[in-house]
Amino acid sequence: MGWHPWVRVPVNRDFRDIRLVKSRILPILDIPYSPEAYRRIQLGGLGPEAYRGYLEGFFRESGARVAYGGYMENRSLYAAYAHFGTTGQAARTLHLGLDLWAPEGTSVRAPKAGRVHSWGNHKSAGDYGPVILMEHETAGGPIHTLYGHLSPDDLRGLRPGRRVRAGEIIGHLGGESDNGGYWPHLHFKVIHDLQGYSGDYPGVTDAGNRAFFERNCPDPALFLGLP
Repeated sequence: MGWHPWVRVPVNRDFRDIRLVKSRILPILDIPYSPEAYRRIQLGGLGPEAYRGYLEGFFRESGARVAYGGYMENRSLYAAYAHFGTTGQAARTLHLGLDLWAPEGTSVRAPKAGRVHSWGNHKSAGDYGPVILMEHETAGGPIHTLYGHLSPDDLRGLRPGRRVRAGEIIGHLGGESDNGGYWPHLHFKVIHDLQGYSGDYPGVTDAGNRAFFERNCPDPALFLGLP
């Protein structure tokens, strides 16, 4: 989830070209979808400790197996990490992906056929930990998907260009000692243009760059068909 210099580029493809919403949910976790099992949440103003308490209570009381949400959510918890910035417009607090919170070790499946683009292991506190990026062909051109906070074992044996079937297991939710220090979850993102990144792509942005990232990283819930 690290930040590096990048160049603004125009994004001309309309997200409707890659929208895969159908009458079913595209599987991404090895937990069958149902409205009872998957529940949308908001973390918003919760800090690093408060969000843990919230998740503990949520899973204990709701009976849900997966909590998800967070696209373009303004989150206070990132203020605990210096590399996100701390104050003002430049503070990176807008979350660019969809988080799916579930037990450590839960299998992650490719929602669409594609190929391995790149991977990395970003070990700083608050970063992605192990991350895999895939490339997919669509009628509107190639798109990319990112899977962050995985297990280090998932990176073994990867090679660029390896074909991946839709539904194939590509990773597992990593524990807090490996995933940047977070409660186990998947950070899933759809990206039009990687802007030269390999094995990484920003997971959080500041308010001044919101419009660009809303175009380049559209709502992943639409891609998966999640309500």
